[in-house]
Amino acid sequence: MAYFGVGLLLGASSVAVVAATIGGVFQALLPPSLRLGLLALLAGVVFLREAGLITLTVPENKRLVPEHVLGRGRVLGGIQFGFEMGTGMRTYSPSALPHLVLVSLVLAVPFSGAMAAAAGFAAARWIMAAASIFHSDDGEWTELWFDNQRLLAVATAVGTIASLLLGLWTAGW
Repeated sequence: MAYFGVGLLLGASSVAVVAATIGGVFQALLPPSLRLGLLALLAGVVFLREAGLITLTVPENKRLVPEHVLGRGRVLGGIQFGFEMGTGMRTYSPSALPHLVLVSLVLAVPFSGAMAAAAGFAAARWIMAAASIFHSDDGEWTELWFDNQRLLAVATAVGTIASLLLGLWTAGW
């Protein structure tokens, strides 16, 4: 799990640096009120989606990281698997929250906050995997997840949006 975590952080950091670099251009060219208004609108839409009040398909790569990656050994396989999961580009995406964070990096988050966003994304992915792995092997984890999916989605949406607001507030917005 440690190498997987390293890969997650490397993958998420790579995406965050690219998004923050592109964001530097958008943030320099577009007025703050337009960027924040657009981000607030998107946050509202994402919250409604996570709460199950609207249906919205999010971009995702509907496939899993290939199993042969794990055949590269515990260290390299774990890091590569984590990297691919950390980029979010090679996996299913059951939530729109990572997309909201990505757009926030482009529209509002200062470059200095990009690594905090990357660390948060990597930690969330790691916690989910660890909770599943360290839970019982009898399928109870899957049952608990499905039984509480909507509540967890709403709670995660509230936490993500609150974190974005706190981050923007501390950055001087």
